[in-house]
Amino acid sequence: MTTRRKFIAGAAAAPAALATPALAQSTIKWRLQTYAGAALAEHVVKPAIDTFNKIAGDRMQIELYFADQLVPTGELFQAMQRGTIDAVQSDDDSMASPTDVTVFGGYFPFGSRYSLDVPVLFNQYGLDAIWKEEYAKVGVQHISAGSWDPCHFATKDPINSLKDLEGKRVFTFPTAGRFLSQFGVVPVTLPWEDIEVAVQTGELDGIAWSGITEDYTVGWADVTNYFLTNNISGAWIGHFFANQGRWDELPEDLKELLKVCMEQSHYYRQWWYWGGEASLRVNGDKMKLTTIPDAEWQTVEDAAVKFWDEIAAESPTKAKIVEIFRKYNSDMNKAGRPYRYT
Repeated sequence: MTTRRKFIAGAAAAPAALATPALAQSTIKWRLQTYAGAALAEHVVKPAIDTFNKIAGDRMQIELYFADQLVPTGELFQAMQRGTIDAVQSDDDSMASPTDVTVFGGYFPFGSRYSLDVPVLFNQYGLDAIWKEEYAKVGVQHISAGSWDPCHFATKDPINSLKDLEGKRVFTFPTAGRFLSQFGVVPVTLPWEDIEVAVQTGELDGIAWSGITEDYTVGWADVTNYFLTNNISGAWIGHFFANQGRWDELPEDLKELLKVCMEQSHYYRQWWYWGGEASLRVNGDKMKLTTIPDAEWQTVEDAAVKFWDEIAAESPTKAKIVEIFRKYNSDMNKAGRPYRYT
């Protein structure tokens, strides 16, 4: 901070043509940490924060921090609740949210088939209201939900059958790991930035944390050899959150500007991931595609139905959310093409 102050003071004293304008004393300053490492954050959050800062100018500026820079991802919720961090971009599962909605964040097994399912579930099927209510109970503002990429396995060895998953040490999300463990997968939790090295050293056999776009973007395609085309979810569910006190202090127009920039972030990811997933399967040259036959993979989809029942039995709120997922997927199946191909 001392160095920062000296830099600003020096800039103010420099010739006008060379000086960088210092922020006004009244500028609202926030710190936002994302779940994503630097390479991924360039797409999933930085454009939105850059746009917000450009428009807000001297009124408000957000400092962006990447995965584990200020606190470990698993401590993001606590840090935000305390006010150590003002805002967070993450899924509920990764940041260990102490709410009844946590297991549905990230990749809820087979909860969605396409990325557009997520905003429809939140905006038209009632999930947004439930999330806001649950986070209000713990002093956090749920600002906005959006979808990311589907969940696939990226592995060193080929996966051609369910048997090939047995004993594989895989970096994945808590709830996804809980589900996949019944097929012999060994879930491993590590800091995001350590994953590439962990695959290289043999600490990990694979990753079930993203689609192929992220595999190429963050370097995982350089250390894994195979990409399994079967997935356990069509889209990651992620959110923007803020400390309730800091959110309440903002003028209404800055709240709206934040919402708009975050919605633009959701839109950017819709097409970036959707196009990338297809293009890299067709044109990518770093990973060989493998597929578990549909008849065998049906075993995994059938297991998800039982898993949903298990989750629903844990609390009335979880039961309500599971029922929404059931209703939504039933509607999509009845609607038929292009909503569902069954």
